Amino acid sequence: MAGSGLGGKYALIGMAESDVGIVPDKSPRELCVQVTLDAVRDAGLKLSDVDGLITCNAFAEPIMYHAEAVAEYLGWEPRHCVTVNTGGGTTFMALNMAAAAIEAGMADTIVVAMADSLRSFMTREQAMVVQSSSGHPHYEQPYGPTVPAYYGLIARAHMDQYGTTEAQFAEAAVSCRAWASQHPKAQMRDVISVEDVLNSRAIADPLKVLDCSLVSDGGAAVVITRKDRTKDGPNKPITLLGYGEGHAYEHISQAKNLTTSAAVQSGQSAYAEAGLSPDDISLLQLYDCFTPALLIQIEDLGFCAKGEGGDWLASGISRPGGAKPLNTHGGMLSYCHPGNPGAMFGLTEAISQLRGDAGPRQLPGMSTALCHAQGGIMSSHATVILGAED
Repeated sequence: MAGSGLGGKYALIGMAESDVGIVPDKSPRELCVQVTLDAVRDAGLKLSDVDGLITCNAFAEPIMYHAEAVAEYLGWEPRHCVTVNTGGGTTFMALNMAAAAIEAGMADTIVVAMADSLRSFMTREQAMVVQSSSGHPHYEQPYGPTVPAYYGLIARAHMDQYGTTEAQFAEAAVSCRAWASQHPKAQMRDVISVEDVLNSRAIADPLKVLDCSLVSDGGAAVVITRKDRTKDGPNKPITLLGYGEGHAYEHISQAKNLTTSAAVQSGQSAYAEAGLSPDDISLLQLYDCFTPALLIQIEDLGFCAKGEGGDWLASGISRPGGAKPLNTHGGMLSYCHPGNPGAMFGLTEAISQLRGDAGPRQLPGMSTALCHAQGGIMSSHATVILGAED
């Protein structure tokens, strides 16, 4: 799919995160309200200065008109108010929709806010219903697979086609945990080894529990506006340089290829719009719901050749001190994963690093970031490239 044509015109001027991990004292809606207000404040604005809101519904507290419910809670009547749900890819698709809405004159400044509470506000039984109901009702659900089983299928296909090993998948979890060990907010901070991953509890062959993302509470929000409106803000504006989408299927039984995803298309579109290549990217923030998903995205986004993702991870290139820092907050494997909002935290981490205000965790030379997310079972992909001006 071609890029949006909006690259270079829009910038992120505010952001916020809630507490993450286990947050039992706030509902998903309360978390969404909190990060909305905090992001507006971070942008140096008042709520009355903002005229758009885009949210994503929460599994733990589904509301028919979610964005309107958040605005209602705030006593706010934004001109543009919409709820988006494209699964894990919602973060970046909503960001592009916000830019498009501003381009169309529907709003001038928009908050994109997402939150959920899978850890504290869903029972195990409710979570299993969600996990087991994602498949095709005729061709998948009758056989009883859950989401981890689908990713186990993808992992096994990559192993069979390219000789990838379980230890190479484990390298993804080890890399993310190494970064999380440096982040005081990360849900899981204890450093792990490849052996720890391989010896952890089996979930869905060949995946172990440490190959799987966390179950978390949390929310995050960003503020987007036209770049020409960012001159007087308190923060360095982070420019949307390029964007792309790719959509291959909804159900994995209809996938034409289990080892190559529509990240190929979304990445190519984003690179073309930004006028950049993988070599130009300083920071990677990818969707690590399961270790094989992360490995395949690395390949499909052009950071290594197809089939070489395992060697790329095992080289240490993505770990602290490596040439291609990846998921520097710890990703969904170690920082947090509250469901559809999971990619928001990769976005806020990218903004922090590009602003240069990540504190003791700040990395040198951060000028560009590629953020990628996918919804479904490697089904629907979105890539955004961000840049910071000197």
